[in-house]
Amino acid sequence: MKAMIFAAGRGERMRPLTDTTPKPLLKVRGRPLIVWHIVNLVRAGITDIIINHAHLGQLIEDTLGDGSKYGAKISYSAEGTALETAGAVAKARHLLGEAAFVAVSADIYCPYFNFEQVKTTLEDNDVWGVPHPLETRDVAWLYLVKNPDHHPQGDFAVNSFSVSNEGEPRFTYSGIGVFRPMMFDSVAAGEFGKLAPIIRQYADLNQIGGEVYRGDWTDVGTIERLERLNAPM
Repeated sequence: MKAMIFAAGRGERMRPLTDTTPKPLLKVRGRPLIVWHIVNLVRAGITDIIINHAHLGQLIEDTLGDGSKYGAKISYSAEGTALETAGAVAKARHLLGEAAFVAVSADIYCPYFNFEQVKTTLEDNDVWGVPHPLETRDVAWLYLVKNPDHHPQGDFAVNSFSVSNEGEPRFTYSGIGVFRPMMFDSVAAGEFGKLAPIIRQYADLNQIGGEVYRGDWTDVGTIERLERLNAPM
């Protein structure tokens, strides 16, 4: 399985820090956010990693290199202007191939997430071992979290491992998911495209699976949240 780490965001709410440092390279407890993910992916045996970038992207490449110092093989998908998540996948399809891949947002801090679990979530057989035809099987598996204070309304409901647009209780998409590349066929390479509308489309078809992750997780979207994570324990 391959992984894609989304690292193209400008990080406007974290200026002035992100004026000179790309958001994925901001450090939590002495380690850049993106490196936490790389280390955890490699620990699970997922070593083929694609990283997209735009703002100060060369600094990301200069810092991470080819990934060999982490035991990974890193490829880069450079975007002159950030293409959003779905656009990023469309541009990187030639690197991702056609097998399901795990996607991670670079700007979350989730130090204990076990990526070993993502490898089998979208196997052609469901949890009971019964094969599903293509038109009914899940095209994505989302990891959801308890709604943080800054996003109390949540994104999706989940019931019996099925993610839906409506219902209660609601949870927030963590920024970690497993996706079949065919989900992104409607987005041309180089085209801007958001992920949420595509997920919602397939959720209405009952083709999005998921579960709630209850470990440590932070959306590092503001300087205050970054400072809180780095505060003395």
